Amino acid sequence: MLVLNKFDPRPIYEQVKENIKKQIVTGVLSGGDQLPSVRELATQLVINPNTIQRAYHELESEGYIYKIAGKGTFVSENKTLSPETEKNLIDEFTKAASNLLYYGYDEQKLIEKIKALKEEVNTDD
Repeated sequence: MLVLNKFDPRPIYEQVKENIKKQIVTGVLSGGDQLPSVRELATQLVINPNTIQRAYHELESEGYIYKIAGKGTFVSENKTLSPETEKNLIDEFTKAASNLLYYGYDEQKLIEKIKALKEEVNTDD
């Protein structure tokens, strides 16, 4: 179930995108699972279908989902990143880790957090 926060400063499409991405990364959604149609999800969340369309488009361009004409939208089974997506994720990680370290976050705690995240993520192929 997707949850939107009206107080979150991020655009709604980004919240939708991040919610779906988190479900994929944590194994709630698996490769081959079908996502709701744009119209269906927009109705569930009571938002404009164009918002869902934009989130789906970005998820598709990042390789998390794919579309089959006339059949629907599905979670990608291929876990390889495009070079652009990999670069963006590494940049985001570097920025976050740098900020944590700058503000005195313990390096060992950061390493432990990464290890815990690795265990949380569904790595079954």
